[in-house]
Amino acid sequence: MNYQIVTSNDVLQTVCDATRSKATVMLDTEFVRTRTFYPQLGLVQMFDGEVLSLIDTNVITDVTPFVDLLQDQSVMKVLHACGEDIEVFQHHFQALPQPMVDTQVMAAFLGHGLSTGFAALVNEYLGVELDKSESRTDWLARPLTQKQLDYAAADVFYLLPMFEKLQNKIEELGYWQQALQETALQLAKRVRNTDPQMAYKDIKGAWQLTPKQLSILKPLAAWRYEQAVKKDLALNFVFKEADLLTIARFEVTSWREMERRDCDVRSVKRYGRVISHMVESAQQTPESEWPDKIERLADATGYKQIFKVLKDELKLVAQTTELASEFLASKKQINQLISWVWRKNKDPQSIPDLMQGWREPLVGKKLLARLES
Repeated sequence: MNYQIVTSNDVLQTVCDATRSKATVMLDTEFVRTRTFYPQLGLVQMFDGEVLSLIDTNVITDVTPFVDLLQDQSVMKVLHACGEDIEVFQHHFQALPQPMVDTQVMAAFLGHGLSTGFAALVNEYLGVELDKSESRTDWLARPLTQKQLDYAAADVFYLLPMFEKLQNKIEELGYWQQALQETALQLAKRVRNTDPQMAYKDIKGAWQLTPKQLSILKPLAAWRYEQAVKKDLALNFVFKEADLLTIARFEVTSWREMERRDCDVRSVKRYGRVISHMVESAQQTPESEWPDKIERLADATGYKQIFKVLKDELKLVAQTTELASEFLASKKQINQLISWVWRKNKDPQSIPDLMQGWREPLVGKKLLARLES
């Protein structure tokens, strides 16, 4: 397994130009994400079947050639479990790999679990046992060790023959277009922009609060999200989620009361006064502007019964297609369909996953018919 380490703009230009003449390219990233809001990129791996490059973006000053490659519609980009890689590309390059296919998605169409790891698939399809001991390494450290570099290179070196085997099987079963559709769906979910004013709905336990309490939580959650983005800090390193919930529930307006209720001392010392002022301001919000109480679908009358009916129908489809039922329709996707029907808001702009793409004829229409009956 030979590879080159790319540390200059000129070499990056050369290797990207050469790769753009190929039909496919294997891509992967190595990053660190412990305290930060955004992933910190350490390395980009790229293999076009001839040249394997480890791109050190920490020293390259012009990544335009790589961005052009990501956006080149004539080159299929192949990744495995692309979710976090997509966030890396979006943040560091302001570009997404298109067109793209995810080998984890491809494997799901062959009956594997949706979260099947790269090493497990390489072992099954290529008979190679990968050393994953460097998976938790510090990819920002320099110089990288030989073991780190070999590990990173292996992730794209073996991705190519594995992809080829998966593609042959997928095309035999007639699922290639479906695999592309599913990859595109996963990509779309990763690049949705969060509205800070809606961040309160993502706070665990927010459904327990009254509209008045939510009127306090809403500006607190928006502030926390904006601080996290501005300072590139993980949300809970700005202010813990559970502490925001406590402050909103009890309308805490002093940092001493925050400490008494066991809020994180360091965060209280840093932001206690700011939060106190926000709570006092939110308390003046007129009732007409309070958010609606968050209604949980699971609490709706008849939910458990209809969910079981839909799961039973789903199992029948899974048996006939030999696709895992959780891949055909996750609990979240089933709930999305139930909510879409029950709340009578069949908004064409928010069509459930089950009513679009490959899922609609395979499982969506069947579940919808049972649900509406």
